[in-house]
Amino acid sequence: MKFLKWLLIVLIVLVALFFFVGKPYMLKQTKKKSPEKTVTHIKDDFDLSVTYSSPFKKGRVIFGELVPYDAVWRTGANEPTTFSTKTDVKIIDKNLPAGTYSIWTRPQREYWTIMFNKEVPEWGVTFLSGGSETSRDPSQDVIQVQVPVEKLPSPQESFTIGFEDGKQLYLSLFWDDTKVKVPINP
Repeated sequence: MKFLKWLLIVLIVLVALFFFVGKPYMLKQTKKKSPEKTVTHIKDDFDLSVTYSSPFKKGRVIFGELVPYDAVWRTGANEPTTFSTKTDVKIIDKNLPAGTYSIWTRPQREYWTIMFNKEVPEWGVTFLSGGSETSRDPSQDVIQVQVPVEKLPSPQESFTIGFEDGKQLYLSLFWDDTKVKVPINP
């Protein structure tokens, strides 16, 4: 009985060490390799921001290999990418209420499906899958849209998200030789 009590105490201490020391350390280390970035767009009727972690190409084939086609990607590294809007907007023609959402993508060769989800899970991937499976709950998707793929003239070394503002505002995602643009309307 005494042995079981000590075993339980040791297990509790080990779990606490993982959550309060190991996990924050791992997160800090991964952000050295894929730095966290935030981009904003505050103009006219928009007050938008995106926070994401930007991995690097490092000579790898990105889409179709590192990021498989037809599989949901957490869209960046470390944690899910978040999209925040202070006002209601339309993504293409679908209403997205003011709030903060996680962005998930399903890359294809010719188009990507972009998903805005109510939940922002801590890591965005399952630990037991070694990061190959996302922790996204599809029932929490607010909207899904499809956008065409554009090929870049030269490879982009780091995964980048930004806003392009002209006649139309776009949320742009690009990496390697691939770019997608998501129209945003008031």
